[in-house]
Amino acid sequence: MGLIKYEALLGMLAKKPLRGGAFFFLGDEAFLREEAVDRVVDAYLDPTTRDFNLDQLRGDDADAESLASILSTPPMMAEWRVMVLRDAQALTQKARDVVESVATAPPPGLAFVITAVIPGGSKAKFYPALKKAACSVEFAAIDPLDAPGWLIEQAQTAHRIGLAPDAARALVAALGTDLRMLSGELEKLATFADGRAQLTVEDVRALTGAIPRYDRWEWFDLIGERKFAEALRQLPVLLAAGESGVGLIIGMSAQLLRIGLVCAGGSAALERELKPYQRWLSKRIVPQARRWSVDEVDRGLTEMLRTDRLLKSASLTDRQAMEELLLRLHTRGGIRDTAA
Repeated sequence: MGLIKYEALLGMLAKKPLRGGAFFFLGDEAFLREEAVDRVVDAYLDPTTRDFNLDQLRGDDADAESLASILSTPPMMAEWRVMVLRDAQALTQKARDVVESVATAPPPGLAFVITAVIPGGSKAKFYPALKKAACSVEFAAIDPLDAPGWLIEQAQTAHRIGLAPDAARALVAALGTDLRMLSGELEKLATFADGRAQLTVEDVRALTGAIPRYDRWEWFDLIGERKFAEALRQLPVLLAAGESGVGLIIGMSAQLLRIGLVCAGGSAALERELKPYQRWLSKRIVPQARRWSVDEVDRGLTEMLRTDRLLKSASLTDRQAMEELLLRLHTRGGIRDTAA
């Protein structure tokens, strides 16, 4: 069947009658992979007969004979049987042959779920064969820019509560992009909300304690708002927290490119380009774009390209190069500063 998007998988699982067959969930994002497994199990199995019709194995514990036996077992007192095989990358070659054979021609009444993290540089034919035979979804590690948007959507869909963008960014700044951890903290916050319609950054602070002194998204907003002097003041905090000059240049450039889209084509141009989990950025970028012209965006990007080259070729430290960039944005090229 080939690769499809997660949303398409959910749509398939919602349609009756179900078709069965093989499902292949791959990629580094374990939380979303497991969520997809749960969705398949819930769609195919009735709670009353679930224990009789659900088998789960891991690749390093599964031999060819046991797999063949389980996969050929018919459903008991139900229409469907579900077999979940995790960590398929650990299977022996004989076991892989069994899995590939069943995925290609699954028996009636079987939903066969396979998960794997494909080793980097692997040339094994097993994985392309599974992608082709099964209904396959790839769950790549989430981009840090996507994590706040994912939290906002998760708050609404899983807990029926709003999550302010500042609160989502604060959670990601405090905890990183581990979705399992973020989901757990979001569940605590939703309980903490006590019936309120929206969670705020104050809720995050009350639950998680001190929010980190730095927030890379707020710093990029300073650039978008042309508050270069304030960005310069906060620069040492970001660098001390582990940010790199190249990483900041990438983020600044992305911010200016989005602003440029609004300057050139309005908010609709930006919304067409933003990925689903980044659409929350629109409400922040559009007001910032009113402070820029297309020419100013172009000059700003030219300065950032110059600094990127300096970082990669000169003997300047990250702090020296970034301080020079912010000073040039502040004083040169017709790019006006806005008071903090």
